[in-house]
Amino acid sequence: MKLWLLIFLWLSVLLSAHAIDTHTFNNPQQQEAYESLTSQLRCLVCQNQTIADSNAELAADLRRQVYEMLQQGKSYAEIVQFMTDRYGDFVLYNPPFKAKTGLLWLGPLLFLGLGLIGLYRFTKRKKNTASDDEIKSEKLAKIRSLLDEGDVS
Repeated sequence: MKLWLLIFLWLSVLLSAHAIDTHTFNNPQQQEAYESLTSQLRCLVCQNQTIADSNAELAADLRRQVYEMLQQGKSYAEIVQFMTDRYGDFVLYNPPFKAKTGLLWLGPLLFLGLGLIGLYRFTKRKKNTASDDEIKSEKLAKIRSLLDEGDVS
């Protein structure tokens, strides 16, 4: 039993060490650019994390690719352009406003507007229904009073 526990602990240490990226940079500007890029590019597998936060294999490949491009001397803009050419605007965590991404930016406002219009119409209908009920009850009362008068004579 102790042997299995030792093997399990040894494997878990190896696997956790494998997940850590270690990169050396020539200057602090490259390291800053690397950290900025990896925090602004979306993991295409996780879709809700940046490649800096994700443990997916594709995210590790993208981090390695960003590192290699920085080592080749490519600029921040060139790397972003390469990634968007290859994966589309979806790879950017904050996509730019374009015709293609307009629905992403305007969709929430559109749904909010539709919801407010629906809420307004619903409450207006409720008010009309309440006033209709009052009119119906008044008419019923009038009919009953006429019927009661007819019974007396």
